[in-house]
Amino acid sequence: MAKATSSPEMPGSETLLKLIAGHGSLEFDSEREGVWIEVIRKMDEVYSDLLRYEVDLEHKNAELEEAQAFVTNVIESVSDILVVCDAGGTVQQANSAFQQTTGRAMQEIVGGNVADVIDAGDRTKLPPLLKPRGAAEVVDSELRFLNEQGSSDLFAINSSPRHDHRGRFIGVVLTGRPIGELRRAYEALHKAHRELQRAQRQLVEQEKMASLGRLVAGVAHELNNPISFVYGNIHTLMRYRTALVTYLDAIHEQPIAPEVAQLKSELRIDAILEDFGSLIEGTLEGAVRISEIVKNLRRLSFSKIGEVERVNIERLINTAVLWAVRTKQRHLDVQIEVGPDLWISGNEGQLHQVIVNLVENAIHAMRTTEVPRLVVSAQREGNEILFRVSDNGPGIDQDHLSHVFEPFFTTKRVGEGTGLGLWISYGIVREHGGELIAGNAPEGGATFSFALPAA
Repeated sequence: MAKATSSPEMPGSETLLKLIAGHGSLEFDSEREGVWIEVIRKMDEVYSDLLRYEVDLEHKNAELEEAQAFVTNVIESVSDILVVCDAGGTVQQANSAFQQTTGRAMQEIVGGNVADVIDAGDRTKLPPLLKPRGAAEVVDSELRFLNEQGSSDLFAINSSPRHDHRGRFIGVVLTGRPIGELRRAYEALHKAHRELQRAQRQLVEQEKMASLGRLVAGVAHELNNPISFVYGNIHTLMRYRTALVTYLDAIHEQPIAPEVAQLKSELRIDAILEDFGSLIEGTLEGAVRISEIVKNLRRLSFSKIGEVERVNIERLINTAVLWAVRTKQRHLDVQIEVGPDLWISGNEGQLHQVIVNLVENAIHAMRTTEVPRLVVSAQREGNEILFRVSDNGPGIDQDHLSHVFEPFFTTKRVGEGTGLGLWISYGIVREHGGELIAGNAPEGGATFSFALPAA
């Protein structure tokens, strides 16, 4: 940009008067002299204005150069390609990213037509990008650019219109980035969205489990007193039964009247006495089962782990698997895969119960599998120990996946399970700082896994 140049120094008004007054034969009267003084004063003012304008112009030139340098720096710093074209497609400016994409110097790009650097197969997409349009209308397209290797990767292009101060269309600004980068950004966004959804589901499940825990703990507390009454009454009834049987046997040893014998037969007293024992035993067995259920429910109301100790993972898994499979009649292909020297801090008895529950559920799920195979593994992953129990059974139904850890939910027949094993295991794992997760393996079968901090 041109800058203003300094004007030559103008002589002062007194010097001019002296020059004029001393000019040979010319004589000025006082009126003429006043006119010349006024002219000279005006010249001084004009000269002062010129000097002031020159200083202002130099300041504006400096500001303009700073603005141009800022804009150029911003354009060069943009990682996306940027090309400024006029209405005919002639390149007026481009950034270094576009130079690297095309492998051409700025002198080769500026002044040429943008079509010259676009792959021949994509040049038909250029006219819509250059068409006149309103300021808010942005046109999208996909282009490949020519380079030393032939053509570049596919770019996603945005074409924004340019207008002058009168609002007339004067060209476009093309910006774009490789489709591969956009795809990676989309995949990262999609992954983050899935993680957010998973975290949201976990929060919902945890809140639901906590609410159910509080509810069931209250129910267990209310059930505990009636069950105590049942226990006490059954034991008392057993003593009463013994006394009644002894008394009736003593009476029946003596001869009885025919009408009493007939009444005894009609009331089936002998059959009732025989059923007394089995009825009381069955009632006691039911009370014991209810008591066990209540105990399990009451356990879930405790927030503390209990006694914490260093637990050897290999011994824990071997013992738990042995206990779970020793009473099963079927032959099982059991594989135990435990990494060396694995330890965690926790309650060994509770963790033993978790492994036993998971193994027993896996064995039950494989009851119709011809060659049942169970894999129990524990491996170190960073600062955690990852436990996994997998089977080759039919897997978990998709409709059941979100319910398997709910209390009293079970797919077993009546009498085969209470639906509390997985819920109790879920609570124990959570108390130890982990999370029990259920899923289906790609090759088939169900997998339960959880990770606990390594000791």
